[in-house]
Amino acid sequence: MKHYITSESVTSWHPDKICDQISDAVLDACLKEDSNSRVACECLTTTWTIIVSGEITTNAWVNFQDIARKVVKDIGYDSLEAWFSADDVSVQILINSQSPDIAQWVDTGWAWDQWIMFWYASHETENYLPLPISLAHKLSKKLEEVRKDGILDYLLPDWKTQVTVEYHNNKPVRVDTIVISNQHKASISQEELRKWIKKHVIEWVLGDLIDENTTIHINPTWKFTIGWPKWDCWLTGRKIIVDTYGWIGRHWGWAFSGKDPSKVDRSWAYMARYLAKNIVASGICDKCEVQLGYAIWVAEPVSVFVDCFETEKVSRKDIIKAIRENFDLTPNGIIKKLDLKRPIYQKTATYWHFGRDDVSWEELDSVEIFKKLV
Repeated sequence: MKHYITSESVTSWHPDKICDQISDAVLDACLKEDSNSRVACECLTTTWTIIVSGEITTNAWVNFQDIARKVVKDIGYDSLEAWFSADDVSVQILINSQSPDIAQWVDTGWAWDQWIMFWYASHETENYLPLPISLAHKLSKKLEEVRKDGILDYLLPDWKTQVTVEYHNNKPVRVDTIVISNQHKASISQEELRKWIKKHVIEWVLGDLIDENTTIHINPTWKFTIGWPKWDCWLTGRKIIVDTYGWIGRHWGWAFSGKDPSKVDRSWAYMARYLAKNIVASGICDKCEVQLGYAIWVAEPVSVFVDCFETEKVSRKDIIKAIRENFDLTPNGIIKKLDLKRPIYQKTATYWHFGRDDVSWEELDSVEIFKKLV
């Protein structure tokens, strides 16, 4: 049976990702000086304006203006040619402290709201991500690389990619369609742009996965010289599907960036991914989705559910039992297990929250627990 799955990616220069990176840079700055900081930082960017807002309680001294401008400059918005510049943009700060009604319960280690998290892992790629989102991310990273290295120096910061993969009997076999929309300098023709992006990016990344029947769209709108920070309004947390699995697996609806690990919609999602990845890596199934459900002011999960999509070699009941018996799934237990009170978050705000090799929730140190079930 044949079917198709499409996923997209955006680069670190996409306007929504500017917001994510500023929010997580603020979080890292707080955690660097005060590991118990409570941060819920939101960012908005629009025409020549950045607004940093949210609820932050910390003993750290943080210069929000400098952080926002540095993120924008490091990303590459450093001249008027890109229609958004770190030196010229207005930065407004609207920060409050965390509600004491919430803080009193978070301090006890209980969940501060009700949540349902779904998380996923698959054998499709080496980093246990679905192939469509993995390829879309690789295209985005390669575009960023050829711009930074000057290979395609006429590219400007704003772009996104999309990949459609063809599956036969649930196995990926080829790339059916590729879409790349890339901001560029007015001096380059669309013919030249398409020629060199195909050669230096698409063919380099996808290789044998593309064939004569693969459809390729590069700047299908034909002209893209003005980046979106000039014309639209962008926010933290608007790329939640890009940040996760690209519409493969279910999503609970909340975002990550700007939230300290006491915010369980971030820390518990990382824990669910950790469990799903170790379960798949143990060989007891080919793909796995873990659901954790929590109630407000209750520390332990009210439910743990595992779906292996009929690929399991042991009973799901035994998998759930192993999770319950071997892992502390309370807020404090997860924070301790994954060592989350560290300034590690800005790097996760672009490309992979998952499939990385530099974060604790991607470690495969619990594989033996699930191997014993066979």
